[in-house]
Amino acid sequence: MKDTQSEVPPLAALATPLQSGWRRWLPGLKMLREYQPAWLPRDLVAGLVLTTMLVPVGIAYAEASGVPGIYGLYATIVPLLAYALFGPSRILVLGPDSSLAAIILAVVMQLSGGDPMRAIALASAMALVSGLVCIAAGLLRLGFITELLSKPIRYGYMNGIAFTVLISQTPKLFGISVDSSGPLRNIWELGQALLANQANWTSFAVGAGTLVVILLLKRYERVPGILIAVIGATLVVGGLDLSAIHGVKVLGAMPQGLPGFAVPWLHPSDLVTVLVGGVAVALVSFADTSVLSRTYAAKTRTAVDPNQEMVGLGAANLATGLFQGFPISSSASRTPVAEAAGSKTQLTGVFGALCASLLLLLAPDLLQQLPNSALAAVVIAAAIGLFEFKDLKRIYRIQQWEFWLSMTCFVGVAVLGAVPGIGLAVVVAVIEFLWDGWRPHYAILGRVDGIRGYHDISRYPHARVVPGLVLFRWDAPLFFANAELFQNRVLGAVAQAPGEVRRIVIAAEPVTSVDVTSADMLVELEQSLRNAGVELRFAEMKDPVKDKLRYLEVLARIGAGDEIFQPTVGAAVDAYLEEHGVDWTP
Repeated sequence: MKDTQSEVPPLAALATPLQSGWRRWLPGLKMLREYQPAWLPRDLVAGLVLTTMLVPVGIAYAEASGVPGIYGLYATIVPLLAYALFGPSRILVLGPDSSLAAIILAVVMQLSGGDPMRAIALASAMALVSGLVCIAAGLLRLGFITELLSKPIRYGYMNGIAFTVLISQTPKLFGISVDSSGPLRNIWELGQALLANQANWTSFAVGAGTLVVILLLKRYERVPGILIAVIGATLVVGGLDLSAIHGVKVLGAMPQGLPGFAVPWLHPSDLVTVLVGGVAVALVSFADTSVLSRTYAAKTRTAVDPNQEMVGLGAANLATGLFQGFPISSSASRTPVAEAAGSKTQLTGVFGALCASLLLLLAPDLLQQLPNSALAAVVIAAAIGLFEFKDLKRIYRIQQWEFWLSMTCFVGVAVLGAVPGIGLAVVVAVIEFLWDGWRPHYAILGRVDGIRGYHDISRYPHARVVPGLVLFRWDAPLFFANAELFQNRVLGAVAQAPGEVRRIVIAAEPVTSVDVTSADMLVELEQSLRNAGVELRFAEMKDPVKDKLRYLEVLARIGAGDEIFQPTVGAAVDAYLEEHGVDWTP
């Protein structure tokens, strides 16, 4: 992977930019004001390289979604232009995606009756629904959901996507068509096809040669290796007529025409199905785009507002829905191609969209001899660059459970698909977080000679404790899952303390929140302690937590004065010594 840290000032890159007014919703304008002339050649070349993928992939995903191929190009051109204006990521490429094809196809096949115009109307309506849902999510600031996606989860997701993309493209390298979906089934069918001698070795030679050229030229940053390799493969196949002589599969003739504005009108009976499908598409694209955006933001050391990302994704879907397209998402195969080709800003997508439009208008047959195996080589080269191993080794060394969380995400994405795999990993992460809060660390505190403050007596066995006083620290928020444990630990600390206990002080600085269950528990605990002749006090409790206790009617029952809450543990000890006349030197 290329090191980009030197290209971006670290502090400026990692700080999330704060803007006010309408301009904050148009990050593309901010990018244009900051645009550097030196970036233009790299964005232009990256746009040209990207075009070689946008056209065939757009057509393929349109057909996979149940609509004519030309609409895949419309769903490629329009979203790239919209995202360049509304999208915050400078490298993300949007367009038709395999993760959405099954959802779109399910709705289109059910309702279109085989009518292509009705099919595109249904698909466009789904894009409108998806766009509105994503924009609403961004405006309501629901992008915080992406904070559940930790670095190990992102690594697992990207490794899973890279593996899936690599395996899905390998049959095309051999000129073999694989009907099944999923890496394991693809490997099985590829193996069977190779054993049956179905491989086209001329196609493989072209694809493998393209891949070698791309990988060899990748080390030269200023050389457009992908563009050179693709043009070379096209010239070789066309010049030697390998398509006719050796059966090398090529892109073939492209459809013509540009998208026009059209509002998709539906029959009322279709609305519910389209709405459900559109929301499902929004959830899938939301998850996919969030992970990919955060991954590349970390990789390029730039800041991306997740709420603005949702607005950008929604605007792109809304635009494609109004211009005869269908739902789109971020692309885990085309984005790394743009990055590998040297993309610097969203203008790469704009150049790609313009080039695709010019191809449709002026030279629809220019890519007719582009071999499919060369396209597969481009995607494979991009997938190789997605793999992350080095940092995973470090994570395994310092935090093994997070390493296995990443592996869980990898296996989930590779076996179940991108969204189920991410969902599985997030569920595991949430369970782990709840486990830490459910069984947190706690400590009995004492005074250690020569060290300021009060410390865990299990770590300092010679620490001195105050006669008749228990200092108890709880290192977690109080909530329903740990409320009973907290109560048991406090009562246990009182029971195990030497001598008669008169007061227990909860060192509450780590307690950042309480809920209804834990609030009721505190009232019950205070009553139990009072019946046993033990006073309950708190030290270092934050004001927002006190406010919540007051709102939950705890203070009205246990007291709210200075005798209940002390600003520090030291102050709580001093108050106890004075009130009970205990002779003890801190």
